[in-house]
Amino acid sequence: MPKGPIIELDRTTRFCVNDRSFGDPGDQIASDPNGYAAKPAMRGLGRYYSVDVTARGEPDETTGYLIDIKAIDRAVRGSVVPLITEACHDDPAREPATLMPELVLRLQDNLPVTLARLRWNLTPYASITMDSSTVSSVVLRTRFDFAAAHRLHVDSLSDEENQKMFGKCNNPSGHGHNYQVEPAVEAPLPETGAMPFTMHDLERLTDETIVEAFDHTNLNTDPPDFGPKGINPSVEHIARACFRRLGEAIDATGSGARLLHITVWETDRTSCTYPSS
Repeated sequence: MPKGPIIELDRTTRFCVNDRSFGDPGDQIASDPNGYAAKPAMRGLGRYYSVDVTARGEPDETTGYLIDIKAIDRAVRGSVVPLITEACHDDPAREPATLMPELVLRLQDNLPVTLARLRWNLTPYASITMDSSTVSSVVLRTRFDFAAAHRLHVDSLSDEENQKMFGKCNNPSGHGHNYQVEPAVEAPLPETGAMPFTMHDLERLTDETIVEAFDHTNLNTDPPDFGPKGINPSVEHIARACFRRLGEAIDATGSGARLLHITVWETDRTSCTYPSS
């Protein structure tokens, strides 16, 4: 019989890393019923994390399952959680990205299907992803915001054409947005020594090249990227400008890191990723 389509299944597992005084993480997991919020649950001033597991393969024709999601949770709590817990206790200054190869290998050893990728969510807005086929690098993501005003207007069009094209967004007085920006950067992992490009580097460079340049500005008149060049500050053009600014800054570090793409949200319903990932 012909094989069915290969699919990917995503599962998020949430957990907390608590102080050693609360006992063994395995015992905490066994005693905590709420796997939705976090298991182990928070005790005292713990740390909260989540991981997104992407499994790949062909679903069983009878059950429809690629894998029971509870098996993914068990694998994460049996292999990923202990390693992260140990690192938090014994080496809290370690770069999280350097843990990723071992996390991926341990998790794959505990899954009966192929692990496509693992994403460790350090916070709700910062994460590290490793593809199981590329354990020599990680993808760093973190999110920023800035507030800016703009007017959508193209000088080569008539006032009537601009009004018809852009509607209220063509208001001569302009309007504003609280933009969110999320770059995705591929960073190499060193064989020995320190990470050549870290999340802190990404934070610093994005703040310098994008947030400081665009925050609380009129995009049509203040930064040189748009109006002065005759470029309409649409979210598509903003994403392209952000990519150029940050990409050049990352390349200049000589770290081997590279900007893969950047996503800009104009509202919670409208975003643009440049270039397409």
